[in-house]
Amino acid sequence: EDESEEEPKLKYERLSNGVTEILQKDAASCMTVHEKFLALGTHYGKVYLLDVQGNITQKFDVSPVKINQISLDESGEHMGVCSEDGKVQVFGLYSAEEFHEMFDCPIKIVAVHPHFVRSHFKQFVTGGKKLLLYERGWMNRWKPSVLHEGEGNIRNVKWRGHLIAWANNMGVKILDMISKQRITNVPRDDISLRPDMYPCSLCWKDNLTLIIGWGNSVKICSVKERHASEMRDLPNRYVEIVFQFDTEFYISGLAPICDQLVILSYVKEISEKTEVECCARPRLDIVQPLPESCEEISSDALTVRGFQENECRDYHLEYSEGESLFYIISPRDVVVAKERDQDDHIDWLLEKKKYEEALMAAEISQKTIKKHKILDIGLAYINHLVEKGEYDLAARKCQKILGKNTELWEFEVYKFKEIGQLKAISRYLPRRDPVLKPLIYEMVLHEFLESDYEGFATLIKEWPGDLYNNTIIVQAVVDHLKKDPQNRTLLRTLAELYTYDQRYGRALEIYLTLRHKDVFQLIHKHNLFSSIRDKIVLLMDFDSEKAVDMLLDNEDKISIDRVVEELENRPELQHVYLHKLFKRDHHKGQRYHEKQISLYAEYDRPNLLPFLRDSTHCPLEKALEICQQRNFVEETVYLLSRMGNSRSALKMIMEELQDVDKAIEFAKEQDDGELWEDLILYSIDKPPFITGLLNNIGTHVDPILLIHRIKEGMEIPNLRDSLVKILQDYNLQILLREGCKKILVADSLSLLKKMHRTQMKGVLVDEENICESCLSPILPSDASKSFNVVVFHCRHMFHKECLPVPNTV
Repeated sequence: EDESEEEPKLKYERLSNGVTEILQKDAASCMTVHEKFLALGTHYGKVYLLDVQGNITQKFDVSPVKINQISLDESGEHMGVCSEDGKVQVFGLYSAEEFHEMFDCPIKIVAVHPHFVRSHFKQFVTGGKKLLLYERGWMNRWKPSVLHEGEGNIRNVKWRGHLIAWANNMGVKILDMISKQRITNVPRDDISLRPDMYPCSLCWKDNLTLIIGWGNSVKICSVKERHASEMRDLPNRYVEIVFQFDTEFYISGLAPICDQLVILSYVKEISEKTEVECCARPRLDIVQPLPESCEEISSDALTVRGFQENECRDYHLEYSEGESLFYIISPRDVVVAKERDQDDHIDWLLEKKKYEEALMAAEISQKTIKKHKILDIGLAYINHLVEKGEYDLAARKCQKILGKNTELWEFEVYKFKEIGQLKAISRYLPRRDPVLKPLIYEMVLHEFLESDYEGFATLIKEWPGDLYNNTIIVQAVVDHLKKDPQNRTLLRTLAELYTYDQRYGRALEIYLTLRHKDVFQLIHKHNLFSSIRDKIVLLMDFDSEKAVDMLLDNEDKISIDRVVEELENRPELQHVYLHKLFKRDHHKGQRYHEKQISLYAEYDRPNLLPFLRDSTHCPLEKALEICQQRNFVEETVYLLSRMGNSRSALKMIMEELQDVDKAIEFAKEQDDGELWEDLILYSIDKPPFITGLLNNIGTHVDPILLIHRIKEGMEIPNLRDSLVKILQDYNLQILLREGCKKILVADSLSLLKKMHRTQMKGVLVDEENICESCLSPILPSDASKSFNVVVFHCRHMFHKECLPVPNTV
């Protein structure tokens, strides 16, 4: 019923089967819940035992009038029943023991001891005008004793452990059965409400925590032990109200759920039509108690049968502690509220179309969910996304949801085809483990081929070639090329398809036509050198650098002669190839060096001179002829010099280049006195040349030779600076010589001293050394005797007496 985005905490269902049958003829007045069964009392004095599905297992005719209360002990073996006519019965469900009592007033309450099954706990209490405790004593007789009276009818009793809580017209009391002392009185808040119309709800959360609901007030009380120092005449226990808050509606029942409360509320509202106050549907709220208030966790309005005629006292809330089941009892209906499990949570998410969250919840709880399957949720999610038009997201989710299920994959692909969205799913189709039927991939490729050549090319590149029938796709591409023969995308894709099909020759033709970068990779990868013997010009035109590197790296497959022959009609390409060959190895292409002179002269003059210098196989006469024809002065000078004609080379430098620095550099290289003479003669009538010579020749030729030849009166630029430089150079030479002399003398002295020190060092003489003359050991056998030994630097040793006498031959 709730359309909000917040998920309910509980789910509801009617207790049917036997209950439906009972409530068609009778009305429910009370009910007690045990973990094994339910006990339902009616207005016609019947008590029914039911299973948890509502089927009748036993029936008791207790009284002709309304059953007010049913009480069960914890074992579920003994039951107490009281009715409006004052009758009280306590009996064993599985034994013959039974107690009957009749009172002269209606008995609203009966409560048997929680451990009644044990012989020393045969006790129960009844509540009418008095609260009576019955105990079975000697001779199995039941002895009554008054626990409380004088404050009106006892309307509710709850017994837990050793504590009994009861409510009368004035408030709630708690009795400690061990000390037989009353330990608290919690007064009623709103005394204006009739206690018979708005009864008190009591509920023990545990053995020491009592929850009280009365009118619209809730109190949570805790029973605590009193400290010994505070005892005096007070009971040894006391009660502290730990939580207290008011609700919006009147309370019909209470139950704990973890650290929260379930509250059954009676609601009145003003009718829109008649503007008269009427009974509304009861509410079941879950609240979180706070010290002075509460926080509402969830709130549900319940459509129970006949709610329009019910009063607050007609509703009861009972609960089963072990299973978190809450029973809402009204005269014509019994509704069971359960905590929602993960299946219910997923149901709600699916209902709200939160498929992704439902899928996540199912994956997390896949071991505990019983109703749902992850795959079913996933398929519903995909359908939902498709309906919303989020085709790409739906296709992406297929990967995770469909996994390796080929049948489902193929089903989804056909579904996407029907809505014209094959492109959306194409990126996510499985390509390995699993692999779908080839027809699926071909269908997608044909879709792209009809409308998106780039997308088609991408798929061919990304998909392994064994996913589809290559021949069929090649034929389809060829058919499209007939309409658009120059389409580069289709041509490139066709080349890739030929490559997959190992038709490398055809692929190579297309790549070369397209000048595609992959052509070299293709040749290397598949060793297609035999296929490119007649396509060398095309390769060079495409990328000469890469082509030459490839050809030179694979000389064993395509010979140098073959390449040169193929490039005969394209000398510029022939030059690129031979130039790189020469750089790698000066000797491999020696037979083409003569040809290269013309090629360098025509296409690459900057590298001509380095070639002439490095080549040992180049015919110099041919080279000189070509260089002179083209007036290449630097190259001609080099060739003349190399051929021994230095004077012609110098003359050419002076006349053609008119570069005195170069002429001087050339003369220095040749180191020939005649060349210097020629250079001086040529420069003597040219003042700028004289300046250059004065500045540079000082260290090679005596400057006086030049200065003497200068004509009288000739103006020479920067003559003074040149003369100063000559003097400085001369001075520097003198200084250098003197410095070198000093260093030489110092080094000689140092070495002499070192030699002297070495020669002055002691020489080791031991038993192994012998006299070079007498050949006996140099050292005497008796070391105490004096002896004389002469040791030369050459390490020859003599006894002094064995030395040859001077002038002796």
